[in-house]
Amino acid sequence: MNEQVADYVDQHTGGAGFDVVYDSVGGANMSKSFEAAALNGQVVTTVSMLELDLTPAHFKGLSIHVVFMLIPMLHDFKRAEHGRILGEIAKLVDAGKVAPLLDEQRFSLEQTGGAHDRLISGDATGKVVIEVA
Repeated sequence: MNEQVADYVDQHTGGAGFDVVYDSVGGANMSKSFEAAALNGQVVTTVSMLELDLTPAHFKGLSIHVVFMLIPMLHDFKRAEHGRILGEIAKLVDAGKVAPLLDEQRFSLEQTGGAHDRLISGDATGKVVIEVA
């Protein structure tokens, strides 16, 4: 699926943009997240290790939040709070309220190279799955 960000934003928000954009892809996708966000919106990312011109975010007045899930483990910082949050998320998953978005194409272990190619192509929607028999 190669839908343009502007088309998606127009379809779902009438062109206003989303108040909150959660970017779990990062890299060049951060620019798309900025484009999808509304004026004074928020962009939350878990993958922000890149050099990026923040001018588009500046002119939209965006707030950028970087979430690095390993901080509690690496720095022994608020580990109990982190555990509580993960416990709440586990309850949502168990209740079927949260599910991963999986790409429609599946790969066998022998097709791992193809799975990697699909991942880096940008054509995958969601997680690329390698099924082990």
